[in-house]
Amino acid sequence: MQTVRLENFRPIRIGGLLLPSNVLMAPLAGYTCYPFRMLAYELGAGLCFTEMCSANALKYEDRATNRLLMTTPDEPVRAVQLLGGSPAVMERMAESPFLRAFDIIDINMGCPVPNVFKSGEGSALMQDAKRAAAIIRGCKRSGKVVTVKCRAGIREDALFAAEFARVCEDAGADMITIHGRSRSMMYDGEPHMEEIAHAKAAVSIPVIANGGIFSVEDAVRMMECTGADGIMVARYGLENPFIFGELTGKPCQKTAWTLLTEQLALASRYYDETFTLGYMKKLASYMMKKRKGTKRYKERLYRSGSLEELREVLALIFAD
Repeated sequence: MQTVRLENFRPIRIGGLLLPSNVLMAPLAGYTCYPFRMLAYELGAGLCFTEMCSANALKYEDRATNRLLMTTPDEPVRAVQLLGGSPAVMERMAESPFLRAFDIIDINMGCPVPNVFKSGEGSALMQDAKRAAAIIRGCKRSGKVVTVKCRAGIREDALFAAEFARVCEDAGADMITIHGRSRSMMYDGEPHMEEIAHAKAAVSIPVIANGGIFSVEDAVRMMECTGADGIMVARYGLENPFIFGELTGKPCQKTAWTLLTEQLALASRYYDETFTLGYMKKLASYMMKKRKGTKRYKERLYRSGSLEELREVLALIFAD
């Protein structure tokens, strides 16, 4: 396993940026805030993205959306994921002061959620190659590295990852991440690895494989079956953040308890108590999934009404 790991997981170049590893953390709503991104980078992730940001909400300077863009110069690579269906609005926001601090714009062309799909955004863009290409070209005018995250297709009986990858490359995308499930599959079912492999063979830009990775073995299998240039971890990165180091060989002597106390301190530094409590409860809930004897603390975890109370519960669960 170690030999395979060293052969497959290595630095990768995206546009003009050299990333330290080809193990990426997916943008996840409610989770990939600044503290978690810094954690993932520390443990070995090559690239992490903000939570999905709506270009329309950003246009109206929505306060909650602005909070999603929290970053500092300490973040190794700053990548924002932008959601939108209007080429004009996407181009304007890509060039706006809101995104000035970011090195990479990732365009969401994979979100399967019904209200996003019905509005012509997310995975709906895969059905409109002309509009998808116009959005990519518009975002490229910002001068930033532009990447795309999409799915294998809309329905399982009509997958077209390779065709769409060519659309993205021709429009100027620097990288494409393919979630191996179709839009109709949502987040369940076995990813179609062969579709990712077809896309990899069809384009010269880096192709990142995503979907169904819940262990080191899953990650290695995904790389071997798809020939992809890297992998993107999603929910499992919350459950086991150590996965980044396990794949890249980056050593980490910290315990889960240490990571969580550092996350609590970092979140408290940049966010208010309400946000910090909500974020830490969700992260701790994921990280305690495989820990024996911790279920009895879950209700108390969610009832915690202050940072001090939360810290006490976290100690009961993770300090061993």
